[in-house]
Amino acid sequence: MSEWIDTARASLGAARDYAGTVRAAVLRAVARTGAPEPALIAREQHRVHGFAWIAASTAALEATLDWATRANAAGQFGQAEELTLRIGFGEYLAQIASGLPMSASEVVRPSVFGTGDEARALAAHPAVTRLLADGSTPDTRAALTALLADGLRPDEGLGDATLDLIRQQFRSFTAQQITPHAHHWHLADALIPDAVIADMAALGVFGICIPAEHGGLGLGKLAMAVVSEELSRGWICAGSLGTRSEIAGELIAANGTPQQKARFLPRIADGSCLPTAVFTEPDTGSDLASVRTRADRQADGSWRVTGAKTWITHAARADLMTMLVRSDPSRPGYAGLSMLLAEKTRGSDVAPFPDAGIDGSEIAVLGYRGMKEYALGFDGFAVAADGLLGGAQGQGFKQLMRTFEGARIQTAARAIGVAWNAFDLALDYARGRKQFGQALTQFPRVSDKLALMAAEIVMARELTYYAARAKDRGARCDIEAGMAKLLAARTAWSAADNAVQIHGGNGYALEYPISRVLCDARILNIFEGAAEIQAQLIGRGLLGGQQ
Repeated sequence: MSEWIDTARASLGAARDYAGTVRAAVLRAVARTGAPEPALIAREQHRVHGFAWIAASTAALEATLDWATRANAAGQFGQAEELTLRIGFGEYLAQIASGLPMSASEVVRPSVFGTGDEARALAAHPAVTRLLADGSTPDTRAALTALLADGLRPDEGLGDATLDLIRQQFRSFTAQQITPHAHHWHLADALIPDAVIADMAALGVFGICIPAEHGGLGLGKLAMAVVSEELSRGWICAGSLGTRSEIAGELIAANGTPQQKARFLPRIADGSCLPTAVFTEPDTGSDLASVRTRADRQADGSWRVTGAKTWITHAARADLMTMLVRSDPSRPGYAGLSMLLAEKTRGSDVAPFPDAGIDGSEIAVLGYRGMKEYALGFDGFAVAADGLLGGAQGQGFKQLMRTFEGARIQTAARAIGVAWNAFDLALDYARGRKQFGQALTQFPRVSDKLALMAAEIVMARELTYYAARAKDRGARCDIEAGMAKLLAARTAWSAADNAVQIHGGNGYALEYPISRVLCDARILNIFEGAAEIQAQLIGRGLLGGQQ
């Protein structure tokens, strides 16, 4: 079986070489005077983003090969692992060499780069040729689906007994406390119950990455990714509850004063302080340099905040807002931005925003309902004098940027959980549903979907873990985190869409949980940086443009 690992390794070398050729071709288009030019990068988005997708797909191949190699060393590389490797490599190599989907209707092809000859040479490489011919075939897909239908799953060992135990603990918790109730909560558009939040807090969900000296577990981003994945496998909102704590915890731990760390971190870790991230504004979206919400310093050192924010998750029930504001209107762009730690009173159904100077209106959404979304208006909202993060003005954007790696890894992990949820529902339905005297799993088009789902989920999962391990080593991993988020979000949407198709008409019925998963999956390509933003950042970073 290890011969396929050797074949995959050889093909990866060829894919890397081709990705390098594409990079050189894009550079010729955007760096006509030496360095990449922002105006040309903007004009050549299709090429730049296409290169980003090729690079991300190649990185997924690398991460998947690492997974297979580790599984083989641990004696866990069996038939399911071999088939996953073959199918995944076969599919992604075919996309890289001929046409890679950036969205349902946007396919990046070698012709756009002028690399048709090099793409044909890639496809003619002996290892690539073998995987194109014998990797993802009707027989390999049917064989993998048969194993999956029997309950076998590709190896998910992490090479760490503690992390493996954490996975099992949260998988059990999710199966008992989240999955049986998630669809009811979704249909009722209800908040996740306080009792469930308390149970999650007791398990350490909100303090996974907070240092032990401040009451957290002091674990790394890989542990955080595993927990987020398993909770999201029951419902994305359960996995997302930890996102705001993750962002706030990292902001404060990395940038806060000793007093701010002592005040907030233990309460975030134990769940008694629920934070929310207050960054986005109605007319700015991802353009944070254009933030206009104003924070005016008062004579006593306190702040008064005036402006509007939107798409603020869990705002009513939150106790703390990490708020990006313009504290110095004389300094344009990022230089005038600061981060405030703004405490507020936790709201209720009767009075969602009881404090003076803040009001909010709920944004009705298709999915992602367990925490609710709000548009907020501030009119002289008071923030304490010691609420300036780190005690330093003008550092807000830099402080926030340092959290993006972790936030995008966590979002990728949520996407993996959602994708597994879709897969679980599709497989369960296909095994139980009979047409023309056969279970749906016996039909090739259904079998193909299930096998391809599983293979791509593993690939996106391993890319996410790769980014998390890099973050845990202290390495810069903004590009890797962006790649993981980019690929995992597409994987979640594809899995959910195919799972609905397997359900047929029932997949369109509100009573079936897959209808919820489809709505939840769609947001993943938008929040924490839309797919286009991720591709822009990845492409620009790999080309040597400004970050």
